[in-house]
Amino acid sequence: MPGTSGRVLVVDDSEVIRQLIRVNLELEGFEVVTAADGAECLEIVRRVAPDVVTLDVMMPRLDGLRTAARLRAAADTRRLPIAIVSACTPADLDRGASVGVDGYLAKPFDPADLVALVRRLITVGESGPPRGYAYGFGATGGATGGVAGGGTTAGGGWRTDSALGEHGPIGEGYP
Repeated sequence: MPGTSGRVLVVDDSEVIRQLIRVNLELEGFEVVTAADGAECLEIVRRVAPDVVTLDVMMPRLDGLRTAARLRAAADTRRLPIAIVSACTPADLDRGASVGVDGYLAKPFDPADLVALVRRLITVGESGPPRGYAYGFGATGGATGGVAGGGTTAGGGWRTDSALGEHGPIGEGYP
């Protein structure tokens, strides 16, 4: 689609969430392709050649973290920017970091944070690896989640992980 900001593959088992993400990204000029679970994502990712993939964690057939691991394992999708858009547990976040997920946005989310995350990941994808920042938690002005690559910190070197309700000095726990 000419004049688009990039192509995003949105993977979520909830049709309502897929449509919500689609509408918000399309309003910002992105082309959006959707899949209902990780298995469908793997079936279509090479055909649609997205610039970014967003994944829910809890999905039937193949969950988001196993999907991310398979995308990282394949040579042709190894460098594809991946964001988790989900309500995750701390263990899910650790697993996401271990498989190379590039960003995280907590549900429910502010649409502006979603757009900012996708734009950042497209920019990172264009500059190529190494990405080396797996997660950059912290609200981006709202109170809904983290954006890859260093959201904001809350006062004097403290980070706020609004997705988990935690806060503390930068460098302790999550970056």
